[in-house]
This record gives sequence, structure tokens and C-alpha cells, in this order.
Amino acid sequence: MKQEEITKMSLKDVQDNLSNLSEKMMKMKLAHSVAPMENPIQIRDTRKTIARLKTELTKREAQAK
Repeated sequence: MKQEEITKMSLKDVQDNLSNLSEKMMKMKLAHSVAPMENPIQIRDTRKTIARLKTELTKREAQAK
């Protein structure tokens, strides 16, 4: 997910995506620890997307004040 897409999202969408991706990442990490994933780069990409979402939430929080 690109930063441009994230900035166009509503606050609720950002929060929903953040919770969904966090859950997805935990499941991927667990699955990878049990048996190696075919494409472990997915974990890295998901982690970066979560960081982008958290950054956007922080920006919006700062703007609200």
C-alpha cells in the first residue's frame, strides 16, 4: 500500500487496516516459525505498511490538536 493511498483513506479505514494488518502479520510470523514461508518478504512488506499506517495516525492526531 502506497502512502498516497493511505492519506486518501478516512480515519476509520486507517484504523481498520492497521488492526487487520497487525493480526495478519502475527499469523504470518507464527506460520513462518513453524514452517518456512515460500515468500518471507511478505512479512517485511506488511511491517512497512503497518509503520506507514501508524505514521499517518500520528500525523492526523497532531493535526487535530
